[in-house]
Amino acid sequence: MANNYDSGRLNLPFVGIPTFGKRPYVEDWNTFNADVAILGAPFDAGTQWRSGARFGPRAVREASTLFSFGHSGAYDHEDDAIYLPETVNIIDMGDADIIHTDTKNSHKNIETGVTAAIKAGALPVTIGGDHSVNIPCIRAFANQGNIHILQIDAHLDFVDERHGVRFGHGNPMRRAAEQENVKGLTQIGIRNVSSTAKEGYEDARAMGSDIISVRQARALGANAIIKRIPKGVNLYVTIDIDAFCPSIAPGTGTPSHGGFLYYDVLELLKKAADCHHIIGIDLVEVAPDYDHSGSTAILAAQILMNFLGFIFYARSSL
Repeated sequence: MANNYDSGRLNLPFVGIPTFGKRPYVEDWNTFNADVAILGAPFDAGTQWRSGARFGPRAVREASTLFSFGHSGAYDHEDDAIYLPETVNIIDMGDADIIHTDTKNSHKNIETGVTAAIKAGALPVTIGGDHSVNIPCIRAFANQGNIHILQIDAHLDFVDERHGVRFGHGNPMRRAAEQENVKGLTQIGIRNVSSTAKEGYEDARAMGSDIISVRQARALGANAIIKRIPKGVNLYVTIDIDAFCPSIAPGTGTPSHGGFLYYDVLELLKKAADCHHIIGIDLVEVAPDYDHSGSTAILAAQILMNFLGFIFYARSSL
């Protein structure tokens, strides 16, 4: 029986321009139609130790070309499902413009990109950058109804203000909780000596946060964790790559041992996609220069590709 595998270009991963998953690049943010819009946010001026996440979007995009095979989608034999078939239209918006030393206007440009994706009816997926880029991402949803945030991270990121800093990578969940339409947070993977003092944990819980460590998450399991998120919410998911153990994800600015392994997070994301309407995603803190093997960027790309597959498979099953 004939097949079409030999028609057109072979288009191996190392050939061509490395957009995310080798999807089309769209320069005009005012006129596009897509199911998913990828936005790079190469900003890392919010870091408190090792910088380098400004190179995260490029590294994750290049790593994602490894998963650009499969013109008919990706078949998963364990799930007996085809994920991300051609009917799921993914485009790459390129990067928000970053103005060095200028957090306010860099964040504003990121917010503009996410807003454009929302306006186009696409699922916005932002690749950071440090975790401060979550602040403009959440701001873009200010007029989109009530949302709940699922954070997968080693750190609570709930600092209010420190030496006048309110918009660094230790502040995003505090800024999110202050937003009127954010009705709760589920913070998973939080562990060890953290960037947030005890008062920050108390403030987070008082402002509607459910905090779960790695050990608690493993004891509960993915089903029980996702059931703790209120039913029917619109769910925004923010993934800090340092949620993973640095044994598999060393390429980050603030590694913290004792983190998640791949399937810990993948199963959480699958349950989240099955049970909730996902309205936005960001994946942050990939700093590729600390991992010359490239495996941190590959992990990030693989997580995003799989999560998108889960989301649109769940939507097609409704």
